[in-house]
Order: sequence, then structure tokens, then C-alpha cells
Amino acid sequence: MKKMNIFAKRCAKEMWRDPLSFVFGIGFPVALLTLMWLLGRSLPEMPQEIFGIDTFAPSMAVFGLSFMLIFLGSLVTGDRTGSFLMRMFASPLRATDYILGYTLPALPIAAAQTAVCLGYAVILGLEPGVNLLVCLLALMPTALLFIGIGLLMGSVLPTAGAVGGISSLIINVCAWLSGTWFPLEMMGDTFGTICNLLPFAHSVNAARAALAGDYAALPVELAWVLGYTAVIFALAAAVFRRKMKS
Repeated sequence: MKKMNIFAKRCAKEMWRDPLSFVFGIGFPVALLTLMWLLGRSLPEMPQEIFGIDTFAPSMAVFGLSFMLIFLGSLVTGDRTGSFLMRMFASPLRATDYILGYTLPALPIAAAQTAVCLGYAVILGLEPGVNLLVCLLALMPTALLFIGIGLLMGSVLPTAGAVGGISSLIINVCAWLSGTWFPLEMMGDTFGTICNLLPFAHSVNAARAALAGDYAALPVELAWVLGYTAVIFALAAAVFRRKMKS
């Protein structure tokens, strides 16, 4: 555990040395929130169940967390291509220690990023209260989901460029298949069923339910997110273990 904590501290320092993805993960959702707020003020006839701040803010928080893919994937790939992990594999650390070492310092960054997004939404008119805190907590499994995907990509893909390309694809898939931009019901039953088989729509649903105080809906929505997260982290650990043996 002590060695893993040392590795986690090193990863935290590396993350703060390259804050571009972190800043972008805040700036882009904040810019989109501002745009939708301005549209809502200039076009009052826009449906509030789609473009209202209480609907759009949780979606933008999930969208912002999706940039953790690039953040973590690039860090792991950089360690691999720079031979840092090759030297670290000679240490007594296990594959799970490496995964935790990358994950633990990333979680506070994800929490801060989410807090900034929701806090800015309050400035734009989102009602503050305990539901806001519950929403932030409900988004942490989503943060773990994207962290896990980033770790898996960083373990498999050969270069940072490949991580950037695949991450951009996943971020767009997440945005379009999660109900961020429009209700999934608008696209028909088949499309909605496919989207609900993936974790992204459940991430948005959980955040919106928490913000609305619909706590009864949280267990089912979060179960989908946590189930995918567990599988992805298991795959990432397995890939790390295989690379350590090779």
C-alpha cells in the first residue's frame, strides 16, 4: 500500500504538470452551458424540458467528465512509450496497484471539474440545495467509468495520437447516445433501446434524477454505470498484468 501511495503521488504531480485536458474539460462544458442559457433567454419558446438549466447542467457535467479519457489515456501511453513503466515493472507493485495509482489522483480532479460545472450552473439560475451535492456524488461513478476507459486505452493503444483519436470518437458517441443533446425518445424505440444498453444514458439519467430529488431512480441507473465500470477496470488490470509478464 505504501508503494502504491508513492506511485499515486507521482501520478498526481504528472497530472498537474499538464492541466490542458483538465482545463478543457471545464471550459468546454461551461461554454456550452453559457450558449444554451443565452438561447433560452433569447428564445423563450424553446422547450425547457430539453434546454432548461436543470436538464442541461447534469448533461454538461457528464460531457465534461468524458474528457478524462484523453487525460488518463495520454498519461499512461506517455509512461509506456517513455519506458517509465518498463522500469516500474521491476518493482513489487501489482497490476491493481498501478491502476489505483493512476485512479486515486484523478478522482479529485474529476470531482473539482464537476463542482465547477454545477457551480457555474447555479450562477446561471440552477437552484442550489442538497440535491446539488447528491448530483455531484451521483456523477462520481461516471468519473470512474471514464477514468477506467482512459486507463484501458492507454494500456492498449500505441501512441498518444491514437489515444486522442479514439477518445474523440468515444466522447462524441457518449454525447449523442446519452441524451445530452435531445431526449432519446425522439429517435424511436430501437434507438432508445440501443442507447440504454450502454452506460452513458444511465450516467445522464442518474445525474438528472439526483438533481430533481428522484432518489428512487438512482440505484438502477447507477447499477448500469458501476457494472460497466467494474468490467472496464478488470480489463485494464488484466492488460497491465499481461504487459508486466511480457
